[in-house]
Amino acid sequence: MPNSKKNCCFHRSTSREAMAWSQSMDTLLANKAGLDAFRTFLKSEFSEENVEFWLACEDFKKTKSAEKIISKAKMIYSEFIQADAPKEINIDFSTRDLISRNISEPTLRCFDDAQRLIYSLMAKDSFPRFLKSEIYKKLINSRQNGNPKKWLPFL
Repeated sequence: MPNSKKNCCFHRSTSREAMAWSQSMDTLLANKAGLDAFRTFLKSEFSEENVEFWLACEDFKKTKSAEKIISKAKMIYSEFIQADAPKEINIDFSTRDLISRNISEPTLRCFDDAQRLIYSLMAKDSFPRFLKSEIYKKLINSRQNGNPKKWLPFL
């Protein structure tokens, strides 16, 4: 029973926040429900690797130990950067090449250029399409109608 009450309040407070997501992609990415909605949208466009890479970079930049910096950098590289990576991101050759040459001695800033490129791509391309998507329209409509029911189509 406590869970259902929590879920109800979560959806109600999040539905109010949905309008704010349109103000900036940073607002959207900083909100768990906004991030979930955006990720669902990107999956529908087969480009969820972009937000996954951005999130991996955000987590990577918080890494403290030198040992973990190396292991996390190699994981990010093998998952997103190297040719034919499972979730290969679309970055230019020079950025990919620079990362490839420096991956043996990674720093906390080694993915900054690639992360900026992916953020820019999402902000200029995916984010505006998200704001026009059925997913986002449903969120806004449920908010405007004051519908306290579960409104996230992906939960």
